[in-house]
Amino acid sequence: MLKQTRREFLKVAGVAGIGVSKVLAGTNTEKPDIKPSKKKLMSKIRVAQVKVYPEKGNMRANHRSLMNILSDIENNHDVDIVVTPEGFLDGYVSTEKSVTKGDMVKYAINPLTSRYTHVVSEWAKRNKAWFFYGCTRKVANGVFNTTLIYNRTGELVGMYDKLHIQTHDYKYMPGKHLNVYESDFGLFGVMICADRRWPETTRTLTLKGARVIFNPTYGMHGDLNLCMMRTRAYENGIFIIFTHPGQSLITGPNGAVVCNNKDKTQAYTVTEIDLSAAMADKSGHIVDRRTDVYRL
Repeated sequence: MLKQTRREFLKVAGVAGIGVSKVLAGTNTEKPDIKPSKKKLMSKIRVAQVKVYPEKGNMRANHRSLMNILSDIENNHDVDIVVTPEGFLDGYVSTEKSVTKGDMVKYAINPLTSRYTHVVSEWAKRNKAWFFYGCTRKVANGVFNTTLIYNRTGELVGMYDKLHIQTHDYKYMPGKHLNVYESDFGLFGVMICADRRWPETTRTLTLKGARVIFNPTYGMHGDLNLCMMRTRAYENGIFIIFTHPGQSLITGPNGAVVCNNKDKTQAYTVTEIDLSAAMADKSGHIVDRRTDVYRL
Protein backbone atom coordinates (compact mmCIF):
# COMPACT_ATOMS: atom_id res chain seq x y z
CA MET A 1 0.00 0.00 0.00
CA LEU A 2 1.40 3.40 -0.99
CA LYS A 3 2.00 5.92 1.77
CA GLN A 4 -0.44 8.81 1.70
CA THR A 5 0.95 12.31 1.27
CA ARG A 6 -0.13 14.95 3.77
CA ARG A 7 -2.37 16.60 1.17
CA GLU A 8 -4.11 13.31 0.32
CA PHE A 9 -4.66 12.61 4.01
CA LEU A 10 -6.19 16.05 4.57
CA LYS A 11 -8.52 15.61 1.61
CA VAL A 12 -9.76 12.27 2.90
CA ALA A 13 -9.96 13.35 6.54
CA GLY A 14 -11.63 16.67 5.75
CA VAL A 15 -9.67 18.46 8.43
CA ALA A 16 -9.02 21.71 6.59
CA GLY A 17 -10.24 24.76 8.45
CA ILE A 18 -11.63 23.24 11.62
CA GLY A 19 -13.59 25.62 13.84
CA VAL A 20 -11.42 28.70 13.38
CA SER A 21 -12.43 32.22 14.36
CA LYS A 22 -13.96 34.48 11.73
CA VAL A 23 -12.76 37.95 10.79
CA LEU A 24 -15.23 40.80 10.36
CA ALA A 25 -14.57 43.05 7.37
CA GLY A 26 -12.78 46.30 8.19
CA THR A 27 -12.54 45.66 11.94
CA ASN A 28 -10.16 44.22 14.47
CA THR A 29 -12.93 42.17 16.07
CA GLU A 30 -12.46 38.44 16.30
CA LYS A 31 -14.27 35.63 17.98
CA PRO A 32 -12.86 35.31 21.52
CA ASP A 33 -10.72 32.40 22.62
CA ILE A 34 -12.21 29.05 21.79
CA LYS A 35 -12.27 25.58 23.27
CA PRO A 36 -10.14 22.95 21.55
CA SER A 37 -11.88 20.66 19.08
CA LYS A 38 -12.51 17.08 20.19
CA LYS A 39 -11.47 15.82 16.76
CA LYS A 40 -8.18 14.00 16.48
CA LEU A 41 -5.38 16.51 15.97
CA MET A 42 -2.29 16.24 13.83
CA SER A 43 0.87 15.81 15.85
CA LYS A 44 3.66 16.29 13.34
CA ILE A 45 3.64 19.43 11.22
CA ARG A 46 6.07 20.70 8.59
CA VAL A 47 6.78 24.41 8.83
CA ALA A 48 8.31 26.51 6.05
CA GLN A 49 9.92 29.75 7.28
CA VAL A 50 10.64 32.46 4.71
CA LYS A 51 14.19 33.71 5.32
CA VAL A 52 15.00 36.62 3.02
CA TYR A 53 15.22 40.39 3.50
CA PRO A 54 12.45 42.25 1.66
CA GLU A 55 13.01 45.66 0.03
CA LYS A 56 11.98 48.66 2.08
CA GLY A 57 8.73 50.06 0.72
CA ASN A 58 8.73 48.01 -2.49
CA MET A 59 5.57 45.96 -2.16
CA ARG A 60 5.57 44.78 -5.77
CA ALA A 61 9.14 43.46 -5.58
CA ASN A 62 8.51 41.81 -2.22
CA HIS A 63 5.40 40.10 -3.51
CA ARG A 64 7.35 38.84 -6.51
CA SER A 65 10.11 37.56 -4.22
CA LEU A 66 7.57 35.76 -2.05
CA MET A 67 5.88 34.12 -5.04
CA ASN A 68 9.24 32.83 -6.29
CA ILE A 69 9.87 31.28 -2.88
CA LEU A 70 6.37 29.81 -2.73
CA SER A 71 6.81 28.32 -6.20
CA ASP A 72 9.95 26.53 -5.03
CA ILE A 73 8.22 25.29 -1.89
CA GLU A 74 5.26 24.04 -3.92
CA ASN A 75 7.49 22.17 -6.34
CA ASN A 76 9.80 20.60 -3.79
CA HIS A 77 8.08 20.26 -0.42
CA ASP A 78 4.88 19.14 1.23
CA VAL A 79 4.30 21.64 4.04
CA ASP A 80 1.55 22.35 6.55
CA ILE A 81 2.47 25.93 7.36
CA VAL A 82 4.26 28.88 5.78
CA VAL A 83 5.42 31.85 7.88
CA THR A 84 6.86 35.12 6.57
CA PRO A 85 8.86 37.62 8.63
CA GLU A 86 7.21 40.67 10.18
CA GLY A 87 6.00 43.30 7.71
CA PHE A 88 7.28 41.30 4.77
CA LEU A 89 4.99 42.83 2.13
CA ASP A 90 6.14 46.42 2.73
CA GLY A 91 9.63 45.50 3.95
CA TYR A 92 8.86 46.70 7.49
CA VAL A 93 9.19 50.23 6.15
CA SER A 94 8.39 51.85 9.51
CA THR A 95 12.08 51.65 10.46
CA GLU A 96 12.91 54.29 7.81
CA LYS A 97 13.26 57.74 9.37
CA SER A 98 12.06 59.35 6.15
CA VAL A 99 8.71 57.52 6.48
CA THR A 100 6.33 59.36 8.81
CA LYS A 101 3.33 57.99 10.65
CA GLY A 102 1.13 59.63 8.03
CA ASP A 103 3.11 57.97 5.23
CA MET A 104 2.42 54.48 6.52
CA VAL A 105 -0.97 54.30 4.82
CA LYS A 106 0.84 54.28 1.46
CA TYR A 107 2.28 50.88 2.36
CA ALA A 108 -0.87 49.47 3.98
CA ILE A 109 -3.45 47.10 2.52
CA ASN A 110 -6.99 45.99 3.11
CA PRO A 111 -6.54 42.21 3.32
CA LEU A 112 -10.04 41.59 1.98
CA THR A 113 -9.45 43.43 -1.30
CA SER A 114 -5.67 43.37 -1.84
CA ARG A 115 -4.41 41.61 -4.97
CA TYR A 116 -1.35 40.53 -2.97
CA THR A 117 -3.34 38.69 -0.33
CA HIS A 118 -5.67 37.20 -2.94
CA VAL A 119 -2.73 35.40 -4.56
CA VAL A 120 -1.45 34.17 -1.20
CA SER A 121 -4.93 32.93 -0.29
CA GLU A 122 -5.10 30.98 -3.54
CA TRP A 123 -1.68 29.45 -2.88
CA ALA A 124 -2.74 28.35 0.61
CA LYS A 125 -5.91 26.79 -0.81
CA ARG A 126 -4.10 25.02 -3.64
CA ASN A 127 -1.44 23.61 -1.32
CA LYS A 128 -3.77 22.97 1.63
CA ALA A 129 -1.39 24.86 3.90
CA TRP A 130 -1.79 27.41 6.67
CA PHE A 131 -0.20 30.77 5.87
CA PHE A 132 1.03 33.53 8.21
CA TYR A 133 1.61 36.72 6.22
CA GLY A 134 3.27 39.85 7.63
CA CYS A 135 1.98 43.20 6.36
CA THR A 136 0.82 46.69 7.29
CA ARG A 137 -2.96 46.64 7.58
CA LYS A 138 -5.13 49.64 6.78
CA VAL A 139 -8.09 50.60 8.99
CA ALA A 140 -10.25 53.71 9.14
CA ASN A 141 -8.11 55.63 11.62
CA GLY A 142 -4.60 54.31 11.03
CA VAL A 143 -2.56 51.17 10.38
CA PHE A 144 -1.62 48.02 12.27
CA ASN A 145 1.50 45.85 12.12
CA THR A 146 -0.35 42.65 11.30
CA THR A 147 0.11 38.96 10.71
CA LEU A 148 -2.71 37.64 8.53
CA ILE A 149 -3.72 34.03 9.20
CA TYR A 150 -5.05 31.91 6.34
CA ASN A 151 -6.23 28.34 6.83
CA ARG A 152 -5.86 25.37 4.49
CA THR A 153 -8.83 26.45 2.40
CA GLY A 154 -7.34 29.90 1.83
CA GLU A 155 -9.79 31.60 4.17
CA LEU A 156 -8.64 34.58 6.22
CA VAL A 157 -9.45 33.37 9.73
CA GLY A 158 -7.45 35.69 11.95
CA MET A 159 -5.53 38.94 12.11
CA TYR A 160 -3.02 39.41 14.91
CA ASP A 161 -1.80 42.99 15.45
CA LYS A 162 1.49 43.70 17.22
CA LEU A 163 0.70 44.40 20.85
CA HIS A 164 3.83 46.06 22.25
CA ILE A 165 5.04 49.14 20.39
CA GLN A 166 8.17 51.24 20.97
CA THR A 167 10.28 53.73 18.96
CA HIS A 168 9.47 53.42 15.21
CA ASP A 169 6.49 51.17 15.99
CA TYR A 170 4.57 54.19 17.24
CA LYS A 171 3.77 54.69 13.57
CA TYR A 172 1.34 51.78 14.05
CA MET A 173 -1.71 51.49 16.24
CA PRO A 174 -1.19 48.99 19.10
CA GLY A 175 -2.96 45.64 18.98
CA LYS A 176 -5.80 44.86 21.35
CA HIS A 177 -5.88 41.10 21.83
CA LEU A 178 -3.92 37.90 22.47
CA ASN A 179 -6.29 35.37 20.94
CA VAL A 180 -5.59 31.72 20.27
CA TYR A 181 -6.85 29.95 17.16
CA GLU A 182 -8.08 26.45 16.58
CA SER A 183 -6.62 24.30 13.83
CA ASP A 184 -6.19 20.70 12.75
CA PHE A 185 -2.93 20.66 14.76
CA GLY A 186 -4.45 22.18 17.90
CA LEU A 187 -4.59 25.63 19.41
CA PHE A 188 -1.89 28.11 18.42
CA GLY A 189 -0.98 31.71 19.14
CA VAL A 190 0.80 34.51 17.31
CA MET A 191 3.10 37.25 18.57
CA ILE A 192 5.09 39.74 16.50
CA CYS A 193 8.75 40.63 17.05
CA ALA A 194 9.13 42.62 20.30
CA ASP A 195 6.06 40.97 21.83
CA ARG A 196 8.40 38.13 22.79
CA ARG A 197 10.32 40.36 25.23
CA TRP A 198 7.39 40.43 27.62
CA PRO A 199 6.99 37.01 29.29
CA GLU A 200 3.29 37.75 29.80
CA THR A 201 2.75 37.36 26.05
CA THR A 202 3.85 33.74 25.78
CA ARG A 203 2.45 32.82 29.19
CA THR A 204 -0.99 34.23 28.32
CA LEU A 205 -1.14 32.33 25.02
CA THR A 206 0.05 29.14 26.72
CA LEU A 207 -2.57 29.42 29.48
CA LYS A 208 -5.18 29.81 26.75
CA GLY A 209 -4.10 26.46 25.32
CA ALA A 210 -1.50 27.20 22.63
CA ARG A 211 1.00 24.39 22.00
CA VAL A 212 2.91 26.43 19.44
CA ILE A 213 3.40 30.18 19.00
CA PHE A 214 4.32 31.72 15.66
CA ASN A 215 6.64 34.70 16.02
CA PRO A 216 7.16 36.66 12.77
CA THR A 217 9.84 39.28 13.35
CA TYR A 218 12.22 41.69 11.66
CA GLY A 219 14.25 43.24 14.46
CA MET A 220 16.75 41.96 16.97
CA HIS A 221 18.17 38.46 16.57
CA GLY A 222 21.37 36.78 17.70
CA ASP A 223 22.71 35.40 20.98
CA LEU A 224 20.46 37.39 23.32
CA ASN A 225 17.39 36.47 21.31
CA LEU A 226 18.44 32.81 21.21
CA CYS A 227 18.59 32.75 25.01
CA MET A 228 15.23 34.49 25.19
CA MET A 229 13.48 32.13 22.79
CA ARG A 230 14.88 29.04 24.51
CA THR A 231 13.69 30.40 27.86
CA ARG A 232 10.22 31.36 26.60
CA ALA A 233 9.72 27.88 25.12
CA TYR A 234 11.10 26.10 28.21
CA GLU A 235 9.20 28.08 30.85
CA ASN A 236 5.92 27.44 29.03
CA GLY A 237 6.51 23.95 27.62
CA ILE A 238 5.69 24.93 24.04
CA PHE A 239 7.25 25.40 20.59
CA ILE A 240 8.12 28.87 19.30
CA ILE A 241 8.54 29.46 15.55
CA PHE A 242 10.77 32.57 15.32
CA THR A 243 10.82 33.74 11.69
CA HIS A 244 13.28 36.51 10.80
CA PRO A 245 14.64 37.60 7.38
CA GLY A 246 18.09 36.50 8.51
CA GLN A 247 17.26 33.53 10.71
CA SER A 248 14.87 30.61 10.97
CA LEU A 249 14.77 29.62 14.64
CA ILE A 250 12.57 27.07 16.36
CA THR A 251 12.83 26.32 20.07
CA GLY A 252 11.13 23.43 21.83
CA PRO A 253 9.33 22.77 25.12
CA ASN A 254 12.49 21.47 26.81
CA GLY A 255 14.43 24.58 25.79
CA ALA A 256 16.27 22.81 23.00
CA VAL A 257 17.02 24.44 19.65
CA VAL A 258 15.13 22.52 16.96
CA CYS A 259 16.22 24.72 14.04
CA ASN A 260 18.67 27.61 13.85
CA ASN A 261 19.41 28.40 10.22
CA LYS A 262 21.22 31.63 9.32
CA ASP A 263 22.50 30.50 5.92
CA LYS A 264 22.29 33.56 3.63
CA THR A 265 22.10 31.35 0.54
CA GLN A 266 18.78 29.78 1.60
CA ALA A 267 15.58 31.75 1.09
CA TYR A 268 13.55 29.47 3.35
CA THR A 269 13.78 26.46 5.64
CA VAL A 270 11.45 23.51 6.18
CA THR A 271 11.34 21.84 9.60
CA GLU A 272 9.13 19.11 11.02
CA ILE A 273 8.12 19.36 14.66
CA ASP A 274 6.12 16.98 16.83
CA LEU A 275 3.59 18.91 18.89
CA SER A 276 2.94 15.90 21.12
CA ALA A 277 6.08 16.99 22.98
CA ALA A 278 4.37 20.26 23.98
CA MET A 279 2.58 19.10 27.12
CA ALA A 280 2.28 22.48 28.80
CA ASP A 281 -1.17 21.77 30.23
CA LYS A 282 -0.21 18.40 31.72
CA SER A 283 3.15 18.88 33.40
CA GLY A 284 5.98 21.25 34.14
CA HIS A 285 5.95 24.94 34.83
CA ILE A 286 2.32 25.56 33.89
CA VAL A 287 0.80 22.86 36.11
CA ASP A 288 3.10 23.56 39.05
CA ARG A 289 2.53 27.30 39.24
CA ARG A 290 1.74 28.70 42.71
CA THR A 291 -1.19 30.93 41.89
CA ASP A 292 -2.13 30.92 45.57
CA VAL A 293 1.05 32.89 46.34
CA TYR A 294 1.51 35.07 43.26
CA ARG A 295 0.29 38.44 44.50
CA LEU A 296 1.45 42.02 44.01
